[in-house]
Amino acid sequence: MTRTGTRDTDSALPGGLAVEIVETSSLGDRSYVASDGELAVVVDPQRDVDRVLAAAGRLGSRVALVLETHVHNDYVSGGLELSRLTGAEYALSADDEVPFAHRGLSDGEVVEVSPRLRVRAVATPGHTFHHLSYVLEGDEGPVGVFTGGSLLYGTTGRTDLLGDEHSEVLARHQHASARRLGDELPDGTRIWPTHGFGSFCSAGQAEGDSSTIGDQRRSNPAFTLAEHEFVEQTLAGLDAYPAYYAHMGVRNTAGPEPLDLRAPTRADADELRHRLESGEWVVDLRSRKAYVKSHLAGTVGLGLDGPMATWLGWMIDWGAPVTLLGETSDQVAQAQRELARIGIDRIAASAAGTPEELAADADQHRTLPVATFADLAAARDGGARDLPAPEVVLDVRTTNEFTAAHVPDAVHIPLYDIARRVDEVPPGAVWVHCGSGYRATAAASVLANAGRTVVLIDDKFDNASDAGVPLES
Repeated sequence: MTRTGTRDTDSALPGGLAVEIVETSSLGDRSYVASDGELAVVVDPQRDVDRVLAAAGRLGSRVALVLETHVHNDYVSGGLELSRLTGAEYALSADDEVPFAHRGLSDGEVVEVSPRLRVRAVATPGHTFHHLSYVLEGDEGPVGVFTGGSLLYGTTGRTDLLGDEHSEVLARHQHASARRLGDELPDGTRIWPTHGFGSFCSAGQAEGDSSTIGDQRRSNPAFTLAEHEFVEQTLAGLDAYPAYYAHMGVRNTAGPEPLDLRAPTRADADELRHRLESGEWVVDLRSRKAYVKSHLAGTVGLGLDGPMATWLGWMIDWGAPVTLLGETSDQVAQAQRELARIGIDRIAASAAGTPEELAADADQHRTLPVATFADLAAARDGGARDLPAPEVVLDVRTTNEFTAAHVPDAVHIPLYDIARRVDEVPPGAVWVHCGSGYRATAAASVLANAGRTVVLIDDKFDNASDAGVPLES
């Protein structure tokens, strides 16, 4: 397997087949283009299908078949649009009721794209009730399997996205589906999952960048645990998932409209000030290192160097106007593309430049004090640094992260709740942290916009104990 940027090509496959990975790291997902050198099958394409078409072009192939493993809950699918653009057949589970033209596939059905390129549908319920995996078959048998949200690397897809009332029965299905793949496919069969690279669709932390059925048989809880143990572990490990997921399944079932990436309206300094003073979401896309040095008062720091779309989509009220600020128009365009993947299509306005260039008045500039966990330990012991004393330590990680280990007496409000729960943060200077500093920057900006005195702990939580900060679980 070779890598070029965010694209992998699995070219050492029998029968002259190749599989190129189109990675969307910001959402933790992968799409796939399987080719025989002339025709291609695309599995689980993201909404911005130009990347998929480029991958097919690199493989010298025409897209002939588009497959969905399931109705996605974490992104807007590009499958329907890709089918429209290329004339390719569009296929998904026959049990999924959708209003647009498609081919319904059933368990065991084989689609022969060419004499050398064919896929077999395998019913693998668990992530959803109608989930299908697709076995890529060569002349000598299975080559690999596109597992969607079924069997992932070291874990499986989560089972609660269709409602908590279904999570247990789907967990049982998930266990059986993984075992079925293990029983029916040789150990050397490659696994190509859609989720599990940081996606909240994963039931647990995925491990590794590639795998086979044999690898998973030895290490994945779906194989190493009995059904009741697997179900108990899976359900106990489920944490909150992004609020925007509630809109993705509905959109994908209805049939997403074509993507529109025309540049949003440019805002001048006076319009930006008006939007900020009105309390709208104005997002600074620069790195947190740049943000803390200088930013416009009222902005929220969510840099493109992290999963900006996931956290913004989780934090905002759905449909709220969003304005994007970048150092360059390219940054704005990248953010617009990422947000469109989760269905935020209408950007209210945008602007490109430095905070100094975008400010209507000099008094709009703000900075954000920064500390490390060593600074926190010293400050709690009365050590000297020109920072406000930490009267409140705010942890904005997820519930599972907080439960595993946290600073004693820390206040826990996950980032996705902070905008709605600012009033719950006790009075006094707030030192805010997460696991790395990315989420803490967004939370600190929200708190500062609410008039609070804030210090950003821009440090890895893994450093806290060695820095002298006591932890408890």
